Amino acid sequence: MVVIESPEGDAAGARRATAEFLARHCPWADLDAVVLVVSELVANAIRHTDGWWRLCVRAARGLLVVEIADASPRPPEPRAPSLTGGGGFGWHMVERLATRVEVDQRPEGKTVRATWLRPAPSMPTVPSATALSAGSVG
Repeated sequence: MVVIESPEGDAAGARRATAEFLARHCPWADLDAVVLVVSELVANAIRHTDGWWRLCVRAARGLLVVEIADASPRPPEPRAPSLTGGGGFGWHMVERLATRVEVDQRPEGKTVRATWLRPAPSMPTVPSATALSAGSVG
């Protein structure tokens, strides 16, 4: 498990620690997608809250879970992306890249949770009856 808190933590450190965790514990995960989600969630916590935040990355029973708790009770508010540098892309990316995204609100803050499912192992292909009868399997 990786846990990073403000004020010591920052987005760059969160990305590095997440990439190292994935390499060791979740090699099946899409590294770029997960690191991008972590970067967006940490950046949003820094930008839209009054201070404290905590990131937790963990793996359990075929799941990869990224949680960020912060001191703001306001949920993320999706907005139209701005092509002139005004932002608006982050929350939409988080929702598209994770298997599931949840927001738990409390009076003292909220937790945003992004989850990825481990893919099922590939099934070996079975030769068709036609291929078997033609003797082309071998």
